Amino acid sequence: MPTLVGKEIGPTGYGLMGLTWRAEPPSQEQAFEAMKAALNNGMNFWNGGTFYGPPEYNSLVLLERYFAKYPEDADKVVLSIKGGVGATGAEPDGSPENTRRSIDEAIAQLKGRKKIDIFEFARRDQKVPMKTTFDVVQKEYIDTGKIGGISLSEVRAETIHEAVKHIKVVAVEVELSLFSRHILENGVADACAQYDIPVVAYSPIGRGWLSGSIKSIEDVQPHLRSWPWFQPPNFEINLELARQVAALAEKKGVTPAQLAISWTKRLATWRKGAPKTIIPIPGATTAARVNENAVAVDISDEEMKAIEETLDKFPRAGERYPDVVPINT
Repeated sequence: MPTLVGKEIGPTGYGLMGLTWRAEPPSQEQAFEAMKAALNNGMNFWNGGTFYGPPEYNSLVLLERYFAKYPEDADKVVLSIKGGVGATGAEPDGSPENTRRSIDEAIAQLKGRKKIDIFEFARRDQKVPMKTTFDVVQKEYIDTGKIGGISLSEVRAETIHEAVKHIKVVAVEVELSLFSRHILENGVADACAQYDIPVVAYSPIGRGWLSGSIKSIEDVQPHLRSWPWFQPPNFEINLELARQVAALAEKKGVTPAQLAISWTKRLATWRKGAPKTIIPIPGATTAARVNENAVAVDISDEEMKAIEETLDKFPRAGERYPDVVPINT
């Protein structure tokens, strides 16, 4: 079993973003059912954010209500929370003042029902030296036991190499999927392997592309339809890639999502020099989808090679994010 901050976690985690950050979030009852299903499937590493929804109903509000109802689950969950953005939830802000505000508010929203095991700065603040930020975190929050440790998020390799000089980095969260293999080529995976830092793979289902449910633009979540992957001519190109993955999954007798999630984990043992721990964190708003995502699929070396050949023949089209969103920080 992999571990984070000294605690055992399941090989697949659970992303909470979709439970609170969308135009029409699922009901609290439905969210609780999905969260309980995640735990029942051993998906006990949960990943949320202070800005995943408005302050009155973000990940932390939902989590506080969940643990109020199921206090016995608090110690079972290893919780990672993203924050470190400005008060408006926009630009990254690693200043000491905002670092304290962001962590203190996250802790307060949980009302003592659950400790934050890992705190993540959603993006690196290029204007503040990392040492300045991390000194505050280490001395005032980790050393005092208020949080368990620090993870990086959406960073480039150079940031990892610098960060480890100032603080113990317990994980690096980056996008990794059959649609996004960039960390395998840009030095991020290599840096994590060098320092034995687990990779937390977000969007392992490629923002829905690898769920098998997208056939037309109407099947895409409304807030994503303007993003590059879903714009013409990228949409049709990416639809063909999704069809190819679906065909591989059908041949194996599994769903596209199950194949995609298991592929991210299999990279740790298949790709030479890869980080030895890769933890995908698929999101899901229903218990049924959580149960589907939890199914582990064995992928042979031959099948991994066939998948890679398919990806090379049908490359993804379009950038991962709109230009306004900072990436590779």
